Amino acid sequence: MQDPNWWRQAAVYQIYPRSFADSNGDGIGDLKGITSRIPYLKSLGVDAVWLSPFYPSALADGGYDVDDYRDVDPKLGTLEDFDEMVAALHTAGIKLIADIVPNHTSNRHVWFQEALASPKGSAARDRYIFRDGKGPEGNEPPSDWDSVFGGPAWERTEDGQWYMHIFAKEQPDLNWDNREVRDDFLTTLRFWSDRGVDGFRVDVAHALTKDMSEPLPSKAELGPEGENHNGRHPFWDRDEVHEVFAEWRKVFDEYTPPRTAVAEAWVHADRRARYASPEGLGQAFNFDLLKADWNADQFRNIITTNLVQAKNSGASSTWVFSNHDVVRHATRYGLPPAGPDSTSKPGQGGQGGQDGSAWLLSGGTEPVLDRALGERRARAVTQLMLALPGSAYVYQGEELGLHEVADIPDEDRQDPTFFRNRGVDVGRDGCRVPLPWTKDGASFGFGFGGAHLPQPAWFGEYAVEVQESDPGSHLSFYRRALALRRELQGEEDFEWVEEPSADVLRFTRPGGWHCVTNFGSLPVDLPEGTVLLSSSPLEGGKLPGDTTVWLV
Repeated sequence: MQDPNWWRQAAVYQIYPRSFADSNGDGIGDLKGITSRIPYLKSLGVDAVWLSPFYPSALADGGYDVDDYRDVDPKLGTLEDFDEMVAALHTAGIKLIADIVPNHTSNRHVWFQEALASPKGSAARDRYIFRDGKGPEGNEPPSDWDSVFGGPAWERTEDGQWYMHIFAKEQPDLNWDNREVRDDFLTTLRFWSDRGVDGFRVDVAHALTKDMSEPLPSKAELGPEGENHNGRHPFWDRDEVHEVFAEWRKVFDEYTPPRTAVAEAWVHADRRARYASPEGLGQAFNFDLLKADWNADQFRNIITTNLVQAKNSGASSTWVFSNHDVVRHATRYGLPPAGPDSTSKPGQGGQGGQDGSAWLLSGGTEPVLDRALGERRARAVTQLMLALPGSAYVYQGEELGLHEVADIPDEDRQDPTFFRNRGVDVGRDGCRVPLPWTKDGASFGFGFGGAHLPQPAWFGEYAVEVQESDPGSHLSFYRRALALRRELQGEEDFEWVEEPSADVLRFTRPGGWHCVTNFGSLPVDLPEGTVLLSSSPLEGGKLPGDTTVWLV
């Protein structure tokens, strides 16, 4: 019988499908490419794959502009290819979590095309958020709200009405007060669950339900983003969104074992528990460590707070350092901290703290990146993360120690944030560059053709082919850590152990194993015990700086 709680402490590998593996040489990763690399995923030791959007899309936002929620983009394959991939993953003992994008469709979706062709006040338009404009001719947007990607959050149609889009104009927001919208997504959840999908990652789960009551408040009345966490913001984190997810939970529970879900919800920590409740999605992303500086106190406070919140909600916590939206953490930790006054926003290539946004804007020249330090710290925090109770998310390529690619030519960039915020944000393409599988070749083994984003020459030295034969490589370290984690994993209990140095964090897990991380630069005495794994070589019985060990 399958374990219904498999997700609670799973190691999940995120695949950005267009940049993982290309089976037909067209420069775009595809489903057959993923299937061909399942032996690699099995050898890595992950429990599940989270697949970023693979639906038909014009790629106005990297696939998060969905044309059809119940099909595969022809450039990535077919539904038959999807079924083959799921079967192969399951044969390898790997679950599949599919990305779902419920806040908005693409502007090419059949519903939106019908809305544009229908009159004001029609049922077709009611699936979206259409409003008349302000001013004598209605030529001013209904409000002065900004899009996350820059510019106004409203776009005018040919007949003079405006539609709302929190993100790109090619991503019109759905009206979740509309029963047809809610029912259609229930159908979509069943469609993929019936095809073997084990769970769902819910994109911007905190932005579905909206209060569009007139008069719409001004931007000034809303206040700075992130400060309003009482459930009353017009479109972020409204209490009503949990009515939607309660319906989703009923669908998930129709299956054996129940389908899982994890919310991408950039909300105040006090609000996260409702998304993660057993009556809702069951789990919510915790991005707090991702936003932290290299600082023992910050890490301790974040870990303590999130484990308490998870226990109170009945969920397990999630831990993550890299994904498709942020600068890779091997790079972030090789840069000086941006400090508490950083103004970068989640989902726009930065996350506060050591976010790398200024470095990206300089083309990767300022401040100077210490690659070796970044990789050393990346291994240390990964080993710490894998020791924590809860599920751990690994983004494709981080197991190779890949750095962010900062010097992508302007003409090759794809992310809409670059085009909408020139000189302010270069976008997220740098963490989405196709993976290097071999040391040489037109696309370092990604495919037999080129790659849809340019790969730098230094990618060859980080290739899977190079690292597999090196027991000291980043890849070998990840494989050992994930295998050992599976052997050691017990109940979701956790206890801090006090250490003399303020730079050292130590905790113990059931079974008597300890995790010790030295955030300082100087070696410290290594606690007594047998060392099981170290993120960097030990120094004569000492725990070096920027290093984690597991011991019993």
